Amino acid sequence: MELNGKTPKDADEILRYALKDIRFGSIEIVIHDSKIVQIERKEKFRLDHTSTQTSPVRRP
Repeated sequence: MELNGKTPKDADEILRYALKDIRFGSIEIVIHDSKIVQIERKEKFRLDHTSTQTSPVRRP
């Protein structure tokens, strides 16, 4: 993994990158034997309600 063209040095740097610019979502930190072994970033993209609403389907 490269961040800003360089390899991250530690978990702090990776965590800061995962938190950067996230608006909706979650960060999961996986720990084994008291050490961080994985960081997952799940980001949600919210849509404007007015643009996603559709007319109800009319059935005969």
